[in-house]
Amino acid sequence: MSGYVIGDVQGCFQQLQSLLIKIQFDPQVDELWFCGDLVARGPDSLATLRFVRSLGDKAKVVLGNHDLHFLACVYGLAAVDPQDQLDELLHAPDLPELIHWLQQQPLMYFEPERDLLLVHAGLAPNWDLQTALDTAAQVSQILRESPETLLAVMYGNTPALWAEAKTNEDRWRFAINSCTRMRFCLSNGALELKEKRHPEKVSTLVPWYDFWKHKPHPQIFFGHWASLMGYSPVEGINALDTGAVWGNSLTAYCIETAQRYSVSD
Repeated sequence: MSGYVIGDVQGCFQQLQSLLIKIQFDPQVDELWFCGDLVARGPDSLATLRFVRSLGDKAKVVLGNHDLHFLACVYGLAAVDPQDQLDELLHAPDLPELIHWLQQQPLMYFEPERDLLLVHAGLAPNWDLQTALDTAAQVSQILRESPETLLAVMYGNTPALWAEAKTNEDRWRFAINSCTRMRFCLSNGALELKEKRHPEKVSTLVPWYDFWKHKPHPQIFFGHWASLMGYSPVEGINALDTGAVWGNSLTAYCIETAQRYSVSD
C-alpha cells in the first residue's frame, strides 16, 4: 500500500486523472490525501467532487478556503464568483449528497501512528500542536452539526492573534484563517492574509512555517501557496500546491518514499 498527498486540484479533474495514471494508483490498496481546494477556478469541480467522494475511506481530505466558500454560497451566505466555474456543480442533481459529504471533511487530519498531519494552509505560529488539533476539531464539529452558524461568521481578517480570540466566533474564524488562508505572518505571529507572493519577494513578513522550525511538529503536508511551487525550506514541512489551475503542474508526494510526481496537463 502507498499513500500519496496531492496538492490543490481546484476542479482540474483531467489533470488529476493523468496524475493517478502516472503514479499507477490502485484504489484497492493505495490512499490519496488531498490538501484541500478540491473545487473552484478549474473546469470540472463536479467530476472532481464525485470522484474523490467515490473513493470512500481511500481518500483523506481537508477543507480549503475555496471549499468553504463554495459551502457558504450553497447556503446563501456568499456570492458565487463567476471565475470559480461552479454552475454545473451548483445545479447537479446529487448536490445535496456532495454538500453533506464535503461538510464531513475536517480542517485538519492527523495520523498519530505515523506522525503525519494534513492541512490546507498551515498552523498558526502561536499554537502548539494540541491546540491546533483541538481547535480544528471544534470547527469541524460545528460545520457538521450547524453549518450555517459557522459559515455566517467565518469571513474577516480578525482576530490576527490567537490571544485576541475571546469568543467562540473569534476562535472559529481564527482557526479557519490559519488552516485555510494563511501564508505569511508578522514577526509577532499575527496572521497576514493578503500577501501571496514567493517569500523571496517579501522582506517584511515571515512565512508561517518559519515559526515551526524549532517547535515540535509532525511531518506536515500543506497546499494553498501556489507561488512556492512545492518548495518549503523547513525539514518535515512539505508544500504541495504547484499551481495546476494556473497552467502549471499537479503534484503528488509518496509518503513512503518521499518521491514527487507531477503532470502538466
